[in-house]
Order: sequence, then C-alpha cells, then structure tokens
Amino acid sequence: MSPRAKAVKAVAAPASPRARGARKTARAGVRYSVAVLDAHSHLFAVTLRIDQAARNQRLALPVWIPGSYLVREFSQNLQNLSASHDGQPVALKQLDKHRWQALNDAGQPLELRYEVYAFDASVRTAFLDAERGFFNATSLCLQVLGQEDSPHELELVAGEATSGWQVATGLTPQALDDAGFGHYLAADYDELADCPVEMGRFWSASFTAAGVEHRFVVAGAGAWMDGERLIADTRRICETQIQFWHGQREAPPFSRYVFMLYASADGYGGLEHRNSTALICQRADLPRPRAPGETVAALKATDGYTTLLGLISHEYFHTWNVKRLRPAEFKRYDYSQENYTELLWFFEGFTSYYDDLMLRRAGLIDDATYLQLVAKTINQVQQSPGRLVQSVAQASFDAWVKYYRMNENTPNATVSYYTKGSLVALCLDLTLRAEGRSTLDAVMRELWQRCEGGPMREADLLRALKRLGQRSYEAEIAAWVHGTDELPLSSLLQARGAKLSHDKAPLAQQLGLRVSEAGGALVLKTVLRGGAAEAAGMAANDEWLGVEFAPAKRGGVAEAWRIHKLDEVPPLRAQRPLLTALVSRDKRLLRLPLRWPTASLAVRLGVGDAAALAGWLHTDKTA
Repeated sequence: MSPRAKAVKAVAAPASPRARGARKTARAGVRYSVAVLDAHSHLFAVTLRIDQAARNQRLALPVWIPGSYLVREFSQNLQNLSASHDGQPVALKQLDKHRWQALNDAGQPLELRYEVYAFDASVRTAFLDAERGFFNATSLCLQVLGQEDSPHELELVAGEATSGWQVATGLTPQALDDAGFGHYLAADYDELADCPVEMGRFWSASFTAAGVEHRFVVAGAGAWMDGERLIADTRRICETQIQFWHGQREAPPFSRYVFMLYASADGYGGLEHRNSTALICQRADLPRPRAPGETVAALKATDGYTTLLGLISHEYFHTWNVKRLRPAEFKRYDYSQENYTELLWFFEGFTSYYDDLMLRRAGLIDDATYLQLVAKTINQVQQSPGRLVQSVAQASFDAWVKYYRMNENTPNATVSYYTKGSLVALCLDLTLRAEGRSTLDAVMRELWQRCEGGPMREADLLRALKRLGQRSYEAEIAAWVHGTDELPLSSLLQARGAKLSHDKAPLAQQLGLRVSEAGGALVLKTVLRGGAAEAAGMAANDEWLGVEFAPAKRGGVAEAWRIHKLDEVPPLRAQRPLLTALVSRDKRLLRLPLRWPTASLAVRLGVGDAAALAGWLHTDKTA
C-alpha cells in the first residue's frame, strides 16, 4: 500500500468554492436552472435561458445516452413546456418526438420552462424522491441546436426539499454553497451530457491517486459499510490503471474524478463518463465492517464485493478506453438517433478483459480467484448457441436492436460483445506473449499514443498489432471477430500456466434451459437451441408442473410427480433415460416426452504453473 493510502478523509460536504479552486469565467450564453419541483411527484423543474436565440430557435432532447446503446426516448418524461421573451409568451411548435421550434425573432433572449418526471433508478436517466436526486443532462437538458459548442452553465437550486442534501458531479464548479448547490460550467453540451449529478444525503470520502483528487460518494448505504476499505481498494485500482496507461511520467487526462455509487436492495450496473462514473450495486455487496482487531489485509472479499470492485475497475478503465480512445464513428455524438459501430467488442470487450485483470495486478484478488472469473466468462460464452450464429463485430453493430432488447431467443441468436470480446482480448494477449515480442498491454498504450487518445478504427488496432507483434494478425481478427470460429482458449491458457479441467455443467444448461423458480413456480425463460428441452417441444414461458414415468414393467403403474424446482427432477428420474414433462402453456396442459441428455461439461481453471502465470497476471511486461 502506498503512503497515500493513509490519507483517507471522510467529508460531510464538498469544500467551499475557494478551497476547491473555483474560478470566475465569462457568463455562458446557454444556462439551465434545475430545481426540485415536487419530490413526491418525482418532478424536476427546469428553466433554460438562451441569451441570443436564433430565429425560430430549434431545441431537442436526446433520444439516447452515450455508453448505453438503445434509443430510450427521454422526451416521454418531459411535460408542460413553454417559452417566453421578456415575460411575453412565445409560441412553440413540436416538430417530432424530441424536437421543438420556438417562433421567435433572431438575436433575442429566450426562456423555456418545463418539468421532467424522474423515477428511473438506473444510471441512464433521472431519479427523484424525498431522499435522493440523480440525473444525466441527456434526460433533463434540451439542446439548443446551433449552440451545442458554446459554453453551458448549470445551476442546481437549493430549496426546502433539498435541505441537508449534498451534491456530487464532475462539472467545473463556479459559485457554490457549502453543500455544492450553485453554478457549474461545461465547455459545451457534450461535456454537460457527460457529467451526471448526484444529490442527497450520501456518504462521501476523498483520496488522491497519482496526484489526482478522487471523490467517492455512496447513496443508500447502511451505517455499517466499511468505507475505509472501499476507499483503500478503489485507490489501488485507480493507481494501477493510471500506471498502466501512463507509467510514472505522464499525468492522466483528467484533473479530478468522481465515483457516484447507489446501493439498492437489488441492482447492478454502471455508466462511464469523462471524469466520473455512475454505479449501482446491491447493498449486501458493500464491504462489511471489520471485527475488532481485524486488519483490512486480513479480510477476504465476498463474491459480491469482488463483483463491485470489478464494476469500479471496468468503468474507470473506460475513462481511457471509450471516453477518449473511442470509435471513429463516435468522434461527434449524434444524440438524435442510433450511432453505429462494429467496435464495441474492442471498447467494451477489451475493457471487460482488463477490469478483473487490474484487480489481480492491484493485489485485490489472487491468481486462483482471477482464473475462476475467466472460467465463468468462458462458460457464459460456451453456453450461448448464438456464438455460432453471430460474429462479435455484428453483435457490436446490432447492439441497438439485440443486446439492449433481449428476449427469450437472445442467447440463440446473438453473442455478447462484452464476454466474447473479453475472450478475444485474452487470446490476443496470450498469443502475443507466447510469441515473445509484445503484449496486449503494449498494444493498448500504442493505440493511445497513435490515436492521440481520440478516435480509432479497426485498422489502427491491426497496425499496432503488426508493429509490436512483428507480423500480421489479420487472420486472427477475421476468424475471432468477424467470424464465428471457436477461440483457442484451452491451448493458450494451459501454455500460460493455467490448469484446465471440467465439471459437470449446471442442470439447466445440460437440459438446454434457463429458468425462473420464483414463488414456487418453475417457469422456462429460454429454451436453448439444440438442447434436449427444445427437442422435447418445450417453449419459453411454459410452466413445468411435473414429471411422469412409464411403468417399470408391463402391467405396472405409471408414476407422476409434482415439481417446483429443477433440481427435484434428477432424484425422481433415477437414471431412467426417458420421462414425460407435464407443462402448462397458455393454460393448456401438455405432455412432452423428454430424453435425458448426456452430461455436458463446464470449464474449470486453476493455478498450474504459478511462475508462468506471474508474468501475465502480476505485471504488464512481456514474460
């Protein structure tokens, strides 16, 4: 642990503007004022002031938010929109689902007022109740078309509803009260859209990593949370990643960073931003308090806390890989429609490879735990028939209509660019290391330098691979990324010191099913292509009620049993190869003959040759 690890300082509220280095600047010509209108009705009140509006000024609310590739129609929550000039009403005309036009003269000030309903607790939109407020500007702030590149100001208005609340955001402070309410500045609309705002009574602490101030706020946590451990572990992640990208000589591309975590009863997710991230975890996954006399080092992370650390690592890595180094198609976001790219396998998949690897290099998990996480990813991909149907490049392009619109057939028709993309990164890294000329770490840094931390294309990756690996990798990219070939995972992992074995796959996977067992009802959520359940005629949304067996001998009596859970079936089957599944479909009772499958296998990884693993897992140097 570095000396900085001793400098954890919990704070009740942000420092004053002067202490935080706030600066006065020229007044922005586009200014938003956001206030709580009615917390119980979940309504924000927004006022937009434009100093010099264009003639018949057009305005638009984004239909999506970068990092979450689905048109979400944020305008559905906007209501009571009105416009005025010098207190006199200005007529508005709605042009389509998310654009409006004011019938005003050129060069005059224009003021718009409206309300936004906010009751989505995800990281993507906006939320408001009496305990907490959160929003992304893409959900609250109308674009002033034609002035997107000018400075934008955001005022957060304190009031009776926000008494006792604090504010956290990555926006540049201008003039704030002690709680953080007041005026913030963004260089343009893109920056405004890229800096979410968290408000409420939250836990807050600050730390320094590589000379950069980081703030971590947690809303919804219990008083029992071990904040000291959360900060110490997060610092190690940040320091490891800054070292990965910049070594000891370069500064990171941001001067401060904010983690905004919402702990809920049941939630998970994150969304990356240029100098902040919004996160959601289950409250039970927060680090537990230490026993008296127990040191932080002696604590073993639970699976849930490890998952949370992986999420923190993932979103922080995105600060470089997708927020700055990003697809050329995302050089300038178009908030009005889908922005297509075939490169999400790189930007999400490679980030998914490095998120857990950074936990290992930071010393937060051991070799065995890391290899277990890799095995979990391998099994997730192998258990998805869609990997043989769709390439990971196609999956990237189709994210807008497939990944973010999952249904019962998704595992049969598509592959995750997160999971398979991470395995492509793994294969490239281990191939480079096996050939002894370079590593994927060096390739990532080469891309950062080559593309100047900006837009990149697949050709840039191929050039970096060729220069550092001293040969062409076009064949691998064609097969692994643009094709549906199986990846050479076993040979590469074993050559690198991992011990590979197999376990019997979970029962649902053996049968070709994904199920729900809530409330005592066994409901089929997905029937996987080519499995025993599909061959029997089972379908998604069937409720599996029971099993029936033919008489053991002529003249015997058939058996029929009620079931509520899948694992009740094997003891009843007693090695008999054929049974009849009794299912309910659309309130009709069906008898479906099910032939029990041969047991399928799942990958297990362990430590084989620790020395061979060390050069890969413990450092970022070519072994």
